[in-house]
Amino acid sequence: MLLSSSAIRERIADGTLDITPFSEISLQPASYDLRVAEDIVMKAGELSLIATMEFVSLPTDLAATLRVRSSFGRKGVLLGAGYIDPGFRGNLTLCTVNMGPVDISVEKGTRIAQMLIHLILGDVENAYNGNYQDSCGVVQSKI
Repeated sequence: MLLSSSAIRERIADGTLDITPFSEISLQPASYDLRVAEDIVMKAGELSLIATMEFVSLPTDLAATLRVRSSFGRKGVLLGAGYIDPGFRGNLTLCTVNMGPVDISVEKGTRIAQMLIHLILGDVENAYNGNYQDSCGVVQSKI
């Protein structure tokens, strides 16, 4: 089950979900648009690791799926590593590949990815506490 915009707003207000800094413009009907933390040029044919502006903290009853926004998908941008486990905290590192024919300049604050937030049914036995917990900025692979 996906959280609607009103459910996301309620969870932010009661402190059971943290998206900081939160932007009403990023709140969509059933998702939240994540923004780029700093200016970047996505080179044609290359991988770019992009940090989100937002620090996200998911409680153990929520998980999230990441998808590239369609405006970037139409330019040939693909997004990998698109799942956030319950219990994760930190900035997200978006793994993007520009499969389009030209470089794409992206300014700080541009909405680039959709975060779809899912309610988890049942008890989570092991909340996320892995290598990327409390990430800040772009984090390279730790394996």
